[in-house]
Amino acid sequence: MSPVSGRIPVSILTGFLGAGKSTLLNRILKDPATSGTAVIINEFGEVGIDNFLVEASGDALVELSNGCLCCTVRGELVDTLAYMMDGIQTGRLQPIKRVVIETTGLADPAPVMQSVMGNPIIAQNFELEGVVTVVDAVHGGSTLDRHKEAVKQVAVADRLVISKLSLADAQTVETLNDRLQALNPRAVRVDGDKAEAGSAAILQNGLYDPATKIADVDRWLKAEIVSDHHHHDHHDDGHHDHDHGHDHHHHHHHDVTRHGENIRSFSLVHDKPIDPMAIEMFVDLLRTAHGEKLLRMKAIVALSDNPERPLVLHGVQSVFHQPERLPKWPEGADRLTRMVLITQDLPESFVADLFAAFTGQPRVDRPDRAALEDNPLAVPGLKM
Repeated sequence: MSPVSGRIPVSILTGFLGAGKSTLLNRILKDPATSGTAVIINEFGEVGIDNFLVEASGDALVELSNGCLCCTVRGELVDTLAYMMDGIQTGRLQPIKRVVIETTGLADPAPVMQSVMGNPIIAQNFELEGVVTVVDAVHGGSTLDRHKEAVKQVAVADRLVISKLSLADAQTVETLNDRLQALNPRAVRVDGDKAEAGSAAILQNGLYDPATKIADVDRWLKAEIVSDHHHHDHHDDGHHDHDHGHDHHHHHHHDVTRHGENIRSFSLVHDKPIDPMAIEMFVDLLRTAHGEKLLRMKAIVALSDNPERPLVLHGVQSVFHQPERLPKWPEGADRLTRMVLITQDLPESFVADLFAAFTGQPRVDRPDRAALEDNPLAVPGLKM
């Protein structure tokens, strides 16, 4: 159970065909810290887990040698999670500490994430702890070129495990790293050959630090941790510096247009408490009008009705988890509203203008060339 919410954390393990997801999963399951894990294999055919061959003949749960459960999904993932919850509540199944869902190699991870977040009954009992994407160092670049699902798997990941690094030459690795940095500058990157990749800690990407049970907002949002050398072509001239005299901080990050990806990762920062109705309207409009372009959004928001208890938002496309209020701000937090968005074909400046319209604050970042080029649809003087 999550130490704070009482819900069971769900990690999604995704990645390219042949990247080594099953190998990684077997290593993770050998870590004693993963005892009590239920593994759901969202694959077709036979899946090999730790000397067990699980036949995809139904939603039957198979107990593994280390006390973990395993099943394959043929029907709806939601049904499997509900069946699991019912089994725990009626005592038919042992209590489960966490769930790992391994997706098929070319699955778009969004529907899997939405199954956990969007169904009210599931969301009451389970919470999405994060997405771990396995990327093959040798073939990763060519897979990204050929498959848009692979691009999404990287873009929405909380953690990227780079497999087969020892087999790839230095130039290939450098090119791949640049590409991953551009697609998802905030994901923690882990060398799949190292011991840490095979530990339970690789699955811990949730909002809370399991050790302290306090919201780990810095890690969750990673809003400003972006290396400088990736920005020399963005005309931003120190555009990332925190200038707390401003009402709005607006961070231009990455723009990947190769192969029509148009995926951007950026953050919006706001330093005054926001009216709860304004944030609700902003999210609702973004979700309903532009949901398919919103790959992922995470936010911590200071609300004007009780600035001491920040609101946490987490959405994938049009599906948002039930908003929650933290008991208090994390220690040392600067109490600024922070939103991190990953979008596809949705310009950063459009989202920032929309946010400014609802929160009633002008944007004060200078209109650099990149931002103007980014948004031919900007509506000057839009006020609500």
